[in-house]
Amino acid sequence: MTGLRERKKLNTRRALSDAALALMFERGLDDITREDIANRAGVSLRTFTNYFAGKYDALAYRQVERLQQSIEMLRGRPADEPLWTAITESVVAPLAADFDDVYGAENALPTRAQLVEVRKLLMIPEIRDASFRRLHDEWVTAIAERTGTDPVRDMYPRLVAAVIAAVGDVAMDAYAAADQPIPIIEVIRAGFAAVAAGLPEPGGKP
Repeated sequence: MTGLRERKKLNTRRALSDAALALMFERGLDDITREDIANRAGVSLRTFTNYFAGKYDALAYRQVERLQQSIEMLRGRPADEPLWTAITESVVAPLAADFDDVYGAENALPTRAQLVEVRKLLMIPEIRDASFRRLHDEWVTAIAERTGTDPVRDMYPRLVAAVIAAVGDVAMDAYAAADQPIPIIEVIRAGFAAVAAGLPEPGGKP
């Protein structure tokens, strides 16, 4: 029974988050309320407030959930796999699965109007801080486990975690600012590939 209740809670949380995102793209970020989100998800406002403090919290939820899955996937990647390959695949897999299984049409390229709303969303500190930064210590611990380093005494796992966050931030900025819509997964892969290559200077400089 406990498992069933937890699954129901998870489904409700996801439905509210999905409703918030759909409404944002339909009406614009400024023109949606908690009541709108609750109505779209088919629940009461009280139910909404049981799960989220506000619309920004609901909008950020899916990203937080994906990053939690990424951490668990990193722990399960083959031990002999290069670190940045393991990290790349762990970050990309939940995003691709979410687009395929939940958002459907969102797996296609965003429209220009959608990109305008994404840009607004990324300007909100609650959204920028809600995802990776909430899970920073979990990332550090998982990286330390994989690399045999100490999460407190060694700089390495913290540096790697900081780079993961930076790639995510830069990829989202590039995604939102592109003149022509671009696939976010390709941008993320390109970011991690550059890091794995040692960030060589453009133009072939050594």
